[in-house]
Amino acid sequence: TFAVLSIMVGGVTERLAPDSNFLIANGTNLTAGQVDVQARDLYRVQVAAATTVLGGLIQVVLGLVRFGFVGTYLSEPLVRAYTTAAAAHAVVAQLKYIFGVSPKRFSGPLSLVYTLVDVCSLLTKTHLPTLVVSAVSMTFLISAKELNSFLSPKLPVPIPVELITIVAATLISSYTQLSSNLTISVVGEIPSGLSPPSLPNVHVFGEVVGDAFALAIVGYAISISLGKTFALKHGYKVDSNQELVALGLSNAVGGFFQCYSVCSSMSRSLIQESTGGKTQMAGIVSAVIVLVTILKLGPLFQELPKAVLAAIVFVNLKGMFKQYSDIPQLWRSNKIDLAVWLVTWVATLLFNLDLGLAASIVFALLTVIFRTQLPTYSVLGQIPGTDLYEDIETHRGVREIPGITIFRSSSTVYFANADLYLEALKEKSGLDISKMIIYKRREEAKQRRRERRAERRAQRQAKREKRAQRAMQAALPETVLSVEEEEEAVSRWNDPSSNEGAAPGENGGGNGTVFVIPDSARHADEQGRWEYLKGGAPDCASLGSVSELQDEGSSSEDTLSRDLERVSLGSLGKWTWDVHSIVLDLSTANFIDTVAIKTLRSIFRDFDEISVDVYMAGCQALRFSFASSPASPVDNWPETGVAVKSKKLPERPTSSSTGRCFVIARAKVVEHLEVGGFFTESVTKRHLFVSVHDAVLYCQNHRGAATMPSYEEHDEIQRSTAL
Repeated sequence: TFAVLSIMVGGVTERLAPDSNFLIANGTNLTAGQVDVQARDLYRVQVAAATTVLGGLIQVVLGLVRFGFVGTYLSEPLVRAYTTAAAAHAVVAQLKYIFGVSPKRFSGPLSLVYTLVDVCSLLTKTHLPTLVVSAVSMTFLISAKELNSFLSPKLPVPIPVELITIVAATLISSYTQLSSNLTISVVGEIPSGLSPPSLPNVHVFGEVVGDAFALAIVGYAISISLGKTFALKHGYKVDSNQELVALGLSNAVGGFFQCYSVCSSMSRSLIQESTGGKTQMAGIVSAVIVLVTILKLGPLFQELPKAVLAAIVFVNLKGMFKQYSDIPQLWRSNKIDLAVWLVTWVATLLFNLDLGLAASIVFALLTVIFRTQLPTYSVLGQIPGTDLYEDIETHRGVREIPGITIFRSSSTVYFANADLYLEALKEKSGLDISKMIIYKRREEAKQRRRERRAERRAQRQAKREKRAQRAMQAALPETVLSVEEEEEAVSRWNDPSSNEGAAPGENGGGNGTVFVIPDSARHADEQGRWEYLKGGAPDCASLGSVSELQDEGSSSEDTLSRDLERVSLGSLGKWTWDVHSIVLDLSTANFIDTVAIKTLRSIFRDFDEISVDVYMAGCQALRFSFASSPASPVDNWPETGVAVKSKKLPERPTSSSTGRCFVIARAKVVEHLEVGGFFTESVTKRHLFVSVHDAVLYCQNHRGAATMPSYEEHDEIQRSTAL
């Protein structure tokens, strides 16, 4: 077992079977301070066995449902820091045997700190004979191990230093009576034989289910961490699900024999590894020796000092303490892994192995999220003479394609970095799209306001003319004038001196002369004539041809287009830009979520408003085959074997399409795009290309073309790429 598991099981037994529940009753009174130790220990054994059986069943179930996948989230820095912190827990648990003191037992978060503080406060009460035995044992073990390492090339088998130490310490303690003469704590009575199997107390399952789950997880974490440590050292692989099932069966079966939770023992594993054990035969030999000891040899070790066992644990944890050298190495190589190492170590020390493991895994996953949220964005250039494209900032000799910006992110695009992806694209392309669109929207709003004001003025003018016409029709009969009479009337109306003697109401203030446009002349292809009526005067601005009035709307639209172009370009300080196409490299994407799909849509929309073509490219291993007509179905994706439902392709985009997108990505990404409703009538699966190079070639050959590539052109590009 492991020291931390022992502490956790002890905490459960003390919580459910405290001494206060087993005080000896003397009549109607409880004898002060007297506890029925036999009854208490019997119930505590039942609690420990029930917790062990339940924890074992949980481990078996987790192994069968393949819960071992969580082991994939235990990175090497996390495992090494976790085992290092677990070694610190083991060391602190042995301090009371090294110094011969009796600290209080603590459990829960910060229990290590509380225990260490209590041990330090008891150092003044250190039992000197016990400390001497510990120091002598450590000195002998360290010296013998160094000698063993020095002579290992010449020795057929390593020297069993630990076994020699235990036998020698037992003999010396037995013959010198260290326990009675110097009050040195020894192992004491070791019961011989195996207890008969019995059913666990199922009534306590409900009270210990949480503790059993914690024991199952901590035991698995310790075992898989040690397994990965030795696997990396000796070059083999650990099956995490098999470890779960093995631990679960060991605990479930052992619980029927009054065992408590077991896992890989750090000290015994290190001892076996340091003495040369490499195969399962070493485990069999060890198990047989333990069995023989339990059945027959137990009483022989009753006089073994506990300080010697603590010294053996101390010395064999030296390999775990060497892992502190990871800190300077990770500082030089990868500071994020260093952060994972330090957080795991601190969390495991402070919150114990169960909560510390959970906090460590959460932090490790957060580092992955942060790294994908803040990836590296780069602009790619072509290696001359090849179809390879690399970062122009980190690779020498690459050539940027004139007029084309190839943009790539080092991670997939998803909800956490979609906005950053869009901003980085705008920055790398050198186009301040937001500013341009804002100015464009502002000018459109201004134009709409001008049009509404002009419409209101025209309505008011029309009302005045109608009122004047009705008044003149009521006063005089309608008279049609010739052209000369119209000109004479207009000049007379505009010349105030010619109307000085006119009666009131005859010069615009009253019922003066009015020009109206007859309905028969209101056509766009003929010049309108004005009819002369005696009455109100028309507005001179309304005089003119009918065609001029009808052309006013189109003229204002042309003016609007020129104003928008002038504003959007002038706001950037230049009239044109060099970029006419953008290629998005999605080779790093392995999935696309709904937020990323919306971001891609906004990219198409924004760049389309400034007439910049957008292309998307990606996985070089993917091939697509397309039918020869728009109505033909796309049946499969030949290179990957991913079946696609047969469906009709939409019609080819019209000549007014400007923002074009050609997508090439993994089949799973394309499936996500399809399910997310990314493809529309203007963006279909006909836009899928094989590589960045294909997108660049098409962009160079078809820049300025208003339509999408024909099926013949697309198939030709695919065939040339395949060749």
